[in-house]
Amino acid sequence: MGVAPVIPVLVIEDAATARPLAQALVKGGLRVLEVTMRTGAALEAIQEMKKVEGAIVGAGTVVNPDQFAQVVDADVEFIVSPGLTERLADPIIASGVPFLPGTATAGDIMRGLDLGLTHFKFFPAETSGGLKALKALAAPFYQARFCPTGGISLATAPEWLAFEPILCVGGSWVTPKGASYEQVEQLAREAAGLRR
Repeated sequence: MGVAPVIPVLVIEDAATARPLAQALVKGGLRVLEVTMRTGAALEAIQEMKKVEGAIVGAGTVVNPDQFAQVVDADVEFIVSPGLTERLADPIIASGVPFLPGTATAGDIMRGLDLGLTHFKFFPAETSGGLKALKALAAPFYQARFCPTGGISLATAPEWLAFEPILCVGGSWVTPKGASYEQVEQLAREAAGLRR
């Protein structure tokens, strides 16, 4: 979470695009790449992206222990989930792979703290009340750090990143549909230049 201010959230339909996409993002300064498990190409995309020097590749949208087993076999470097359940969290925590579970309520954060976690995704960020809601949630949980994801853009990211408990933000705006790899590299460069 401290490597770059933005983690691209990637939905990859064609694994053949994964490696050049990762190269463009890394060249632009975004090394931490979250490949969501929303498509049949995700596992192969992870393998392709891991071939890019400097890339730190993780799996996102991991929602059950079966998916966890698949991404561990793919040797991911971190795991992100949209929510937090003990059934999913227990094996991930036991594996030692860095885990960023989704939270949207005080109960979610308390459950995570009970499990020994202190770093969380705040999701879906904008529709869960935005920065105002996260500031209210973060107040009683001084030890928690966050990566808000969902509805954040280049325009709104600086305001989020100015809040101390936020270490980074997640976003899909860095890889818009139809963008060339050169455009992705430029968007990554702009995102990497955001201040925390």
